[in-house]
Amino acid sequence: MAKKGKKYQEALKKVDTAKAYSVEEAVALAKEIDFAGFDATVEVAFRLGVDPKKADQQIRGAVVLPNGTGKTQRVLVFAKGEKAKEAEAAGADFVGDAEYVEKINQGWFDFDVIVATPDMMGEVGKLGRVLGPKGLMPNPKTGTVTMDVTKAVNEIKAGKVEYRVDKAGNIHTAIGKVSFDTDKLIENFRTVNDVLQKAKPAAAKGTYVKHLSVTTTFGPGIQVDPASL
Repeated sequence: MAKKGKKYQEALKKVDTAKAYSVEEAVALAKEIDFAGFDATVEVAFRLGVDPKKADQQIRGAVVLPNGTGKTQRVLVFAKGEKAKEAEAAGADFVGDAEYVEKINQGWFDFDVIVATPDMMGEVGKLGRVLGPKGLMPNPKTGTVTMDVTKAVNEIKAGKVEYRVDKAGNIHTAIGKVSFDTDKLIENFRTVNDVLQKAKPAAAKGTYVKHLSVTTTFGPGIQVDPASL
């Protein structure tokens, strides 16, 4: 493991690694010990008691954070005709069809999220090998394959974040920026937690949230007591 720098070590000294902090304490501490020279992202990590290898225990979806993420997402919409016009009116950054398939194949990635109408998935599917590894492939579970492009674009611009359990049962997602008020970060944190609690698979047994932590871009992880949420 790479050795952590002096600023990280100083920040870590302020964290009681044996303690599970309340959500209020943890978020406030994360902000206090942040040492990045920019407005760092605040992230949360859940380790869940699920087996992602089983189809009925895979967790994936999206949620609109009440206070946004602090980042403006660039949205590419694959649509034609009236749906393309709707996407443009909703504020999509890029709207089109085959020409964008070609641009992406040529290495263009000046966007953060892709939305596609169902009839366009035949074209978008050709980009599976390119978009899949980057986590950019549209998916009905995250609301990015839809006929309601207006709603999709509006939610993304408002602060929608996607979540997906990895092979080890972990979910990582951003809840805002260090510059956010503590209360707003906590509200976003609780929103993510509520959505994941509702997504608990019926087949999951035992403790559902095994470990929970909050951190900033470069900062150390701070353990959070799930009961405080």
